[in-house]
Amino acid sequence: MILKAGAAQIDISPKDSQFLFGYPHVKRYSTGIHDKLWSSALYLSDGNEQALFIANDIIFVSKETANDARKEISARTGIKPKNIMITATHTHSGPHTVDYVSNQADPIVPKADQKYVVFMKNCIVQAGIEAFNRSKQAKLGLGIANDTGIGTNRRNPKGPADHKVPVLLVKNTNTDIDIACMLICSMHPTVMHEDSTLVSGDFPGMTRLYLQKNVLDENCPVLHHTGPSGNQSPRHVTKANTFDEAERLGNILGKAVEKAINQIKFRNDLKISAVTDTVNDLPKKTFPSVKIAEEKLTAAEEKLEELRNHNTPKQDIRTAECDWFGTEEVLTLAKAAQDGSLEKAYDLCLPAEIQVIRVGKWHFIGWPGECFIEYPLEVKNNHPDTFIISLANGEMQGYIVTQEAAEEGGYEASNALFNYQAGNIFVNKTLQLIENL
Repeated sequence: MILKAGAAQIDISPKDSQFLFGYPHVKRYSTGIHDKLWSSALYLSDGNEQALFIANDIIFVSKETANDARKEISARTGIKPKNIMITATHTHSGPHTVDYVSNQADPIVPKADQKYVVFMKNCIVQAGIEAFNRSKQAKLGLGIANDTGIGTNRRNPKGPADHKVPVLLVKNTNTDIDIACMLICSMHPTVMHEDSTLVSGDFPGMTRLYLQKNVLDENCPVLHHTGPSGNQSPRHVTKANTFDEAERLGNILGKAVEKAINQIKFRNDLKISAVTDTVNDLPKKTFPSVKIAEEKLTAAEEKLEELRNHNTPKQDIRTAECDWFGTEEVLTLAKAAQDGSLEKAYDLCLPAEIQVIRVGKWHFIGWPGECFIEYPLEVKNNHPDTFIISLANGEMQGYIVTQEAAEEGGYEASNALFNYQAGNIFVNKTLQLIENL
């Protein structure tokens, strides 16, 4: 059993002005590029089984786009679609790629530009094929970095978080040249806010630049996967919402990755396996009547105005702003539930795919959507060498929250389409798939 690996990175930066998606009510078209967006691919083979990871500096890759790309790559390489994982970093400073039902009433947010979506998909396919074609004898190892300092639990800075960042480094066996670096960081890439109109990968892009300049061989592809970060954010640690601050946080993560890399031990005889399954029936959330939703919106507006008038800390104001956005989206969803159009959004999400790619003793799990951190922590309590990657092979039109968050009713719970029990179903299905491997 001899390990082989290949990697590639393709520039997916837009060629024209694009609406930058992630914040409501702001006419935010790109005016330039601060740092390039990339589709970064890593191919692995043990001689019997193959795996392909493709991470993309974009807010979302839809299930349809991911499935189309997986089929095209499979047809041209022979890699099974179930062995291909396509993810999004979730940067809020990149093009709009998926239409969200909760934003359909926002007059500022346009429909996703399908020309860009097709361009992005073609780049994803190209990255995957090039990584496959560049396969050579390789060795790899995994270390764990600590990303403390780049963010906290979004709603409660002392709340649950996961600061352990798995770092997979792959090298050419014969030359010792770096082939690729892959990491999973459970933190929202939202240093940059709605006042920025430059395309950027946010702090993950800054981490890549740090690693390529100071640690890895030049132009070594860096795959940044965003782990479950539905309730994780830089909000409570940022000093400003600027590119200097994105670089500061990116460098913190880069130096932590560098430290982990220095401790990695490499092997070239690791077995690869993969399995995937779908969940067809996730419990749908019950939305309030339009009248009640309107009352909650009014209450959120009043609370936000009160906080603004009492010199409240900016972090608390931002949380209240997001909760206000959430009540607007609840009203939109309540109307969609009333007229039946909400079913179209469910059709985009279901069935939800759970994917497991095993490399040696390590399990890389792909979950769609933005999930609260408590659920993956439960999986890791049962299997410590397991790492959850969010926004994998699609999205869920919103968050997968906990029961506590659902009862609190903040921003994330407001625009979730599914009952919190969906998270428990993800956990149970994942544990079952791991046992099957």
